[in-house]
Amino acid sequence: MQDDWAGYLAGVSARMKEMRTEHPEVMKGFSALAQSALKTQALDGKVKELIALGISVAVRCDDCIGFHVKAALAHGATREEIMETLGMAIYMGAGPSVMYATHALEAYEQMKPKA
Repeated sequence: MQDDWAGYLAGVSARMKEMRTEHPEVMKGFSALAQSALKTQALDGKVKELIALGISVAVRCDDCIGFHVKAALAHGATREEIMETLGMAIYMGAGPSVMYATHALEAYEQMKPKA
């Protein structure tokens, strides 16, 4: 589990910048896919980020967890919405998802807006 989610994500973002520089066509394709999937249609951005967070927990991707917690917060997700999403991820991913749900909860706690 990360002790500094914001710092961790900054490091991942730096590596992703290198990927965009050294493999621009692949990263342009990935970016186009992300933009298309995130386009608001029947589901708004917050719902889509919560879905992505649930999948991130179920497939056990710490980097994805961090980025999708951050994005869900940017879309106004509440602790209750994060917790309900984690419940669905646990339901779909069983025991290992419980462990990764704790990672998402820690990311939320570290990155939530200060009161």
